[in-house]
Amino acid sequence: MSTRLMFGRAGHFLFNAVMVIFSLACVFPIIWIIYSSLKTKDEFMLNSVSLPHQLQFHNYYKAFVEGKMYQYFISSTLNSVVTVIVVVVLSFCTAYALSRFRFKGRNMIYTYFIIGMLIPVYGLIVPLFLQFKQLGMYDHFYTLLLPYIAIRLPLPIFLLESFIRTVPAELDEAAHMDGASTFYTMTRILLPICRPAIATVIILSFLDTWNEFPFSLVLVSHDSFKTLPVGLTNFYGQYTSDYTTLMAAMVLSILPVLAVYLAFYKNIMQGMTAGAVKG
Repeated sequence: MSTRLMFGRAGHFLFNAVMVIFSLACVFPIIWIIYSSLKTKDEFMLNSVSLPHQLQFHNYYKAFVEGKMYQYFISSTLNSVVTVIVVVVLSFCTAYALSRFRFKGRNMIYTYFIIGMLIPVYGLIVPLFLQFKQLGMYDHFYTLLLPYIAIRLPLPIFLLESFIRTVPAELDEAAHMDGASTFYTMTRILLPICRPAIATVIILSFLDTWNEFPFSLVLVSHDSFKTLPVGLTNFYGQYTSDYTTLMAAMVLSILPVLAVYLAFYKNIMQGMTAGAVKG
């Protein structure tokens, strides 16, 4: 065996070993949270890494009912679902118009949305808080929906506009020659082709909205309008913290994210790279 081949195999082995260690380091915290949520408080304080001696499902009841996680769960679900639906519809219609039609001000509108991707989100919290207080929009059921939808529009528009530009315009022309309207062409011909990119938009929008914390902390004060990330802070006290119940609440907040990811994960990379490959 030549020296070059030996070094090549050693390099591959070392690379794979590093990737395995890196993967375990990423997965272990999730596994640790799951089995820690099934321990008693005494077990957790005695040894936070050991496995539970007896499964304590009462932690989930305590988190969901006594910790009012069901209330935050409903609020997060409502905000996430509505945000995803509105973002997908608006971004698809906007991307279609920007990619298929040439009109005055088209480049300015597209640049306006792209600039929205560059503005730090946290810098908007104080101005939005002051505006919402002045306009009487603070602490309502729709309060969080407005910034969620506005902030998440630029990236989907960029992804969908790039994807639609890769689809031949001859498809639209052929449909128009057969008598199809613009709406029919957009919804019945182009929309099915854009499924990978739309799946990516759904996942990114859902994850960002589900895990959002600062706006939910600042713009609403009523418990029924707060979201799961803010609800998790209720398990922290000044002197004591109920870690096992907190772990159970974290598992409950992770499950919907995993479900959405598993439902659409095959389309993530396809949607993200489709424009670059075809372009």
